[in-house]
Amino acid sequence: MKLNQIIAVTAGKKSRNQKTITEVHHQLQKSALLDGIARTYRPKDEEGEKFPPERKHVQLKVKDAVLKVKQELAELFDVVATQDYTNCLAKADVKVDGVTLVEKVPVTYLLFLEKQLVDLATFVEKLPTLDPAETWKFSPEADCHASDPYDTVKTKKVFRNHVKAEATQQHPAQVETYSEDVVVGYWTTIKFSGAIHSKEKNDMLERVRKLQESVKCAREEANSTDVNVVKVGAKVLDFILGK
Repeated sequence: MKLNQIIAVTAGKKSRNQKTITEVHHQLQKSALLDGIARTYRPKDEEGEKFPPERKHVQLKVKDAVLKVKQELAELFDVVATQDYTNCLAKADVKVDGVTLVEKVPVTYLLFLEKQLVDLATFVEKLPTLDPAETWKFSPEADCHASDPYDTVKTKKVFRNHVKAEATQQHPAQVETYSEDVVVGYWTTIKFSGAIHSKEKNDMLERVRKLQESVKCAREEANSTDVNVVKVGAKVLDFILGK
């Protein structure tokens, strides 16, 4: 039998074991099932009224209940022991693109690593990336990415007067006031960002996914380890419940 087979068997045995023990426990709480009685009636004299004998059989014995639980638990103890003992031996190399990344990894750690890589992939997917509309270069001085500098103008509103009609002896001049944006200077802007390039993020995601596939393959290989059946349940339960 392989480790992956014993894992499948263990889940079923745990479920059945719990059900059996619960049923036996509930039955033992019903004292009527444990009690029995046998009685016969003798009239005081021959003319006295006669009654048939009464009998109630014991329906449940503690000894039998203990034996049933003991048998169920012994099987479960042995199966779990076989699984756990084999887990200590089940190991496989994690290889990515034919290169061994980690050697002889225990199957329990492979399971842990597999779950962690799911969370890590989510983390990497959410990493902020640089705005593709800008041209970015790494700035050692700022210790982050910096965009190419670009200039923008600084303007100021200046109000001017426009004479629509010159003054005459009869009428004053007609003057219209308007505003005009006048360039007064220039802004030179450089943007900074602590984000990363999209390619860096995509490369990380690709490496995470490759490692996830490799860990799954390693787990399957480790789970194909032959089991050595371990028998410990009877010893443990004999000590507690007696032989």
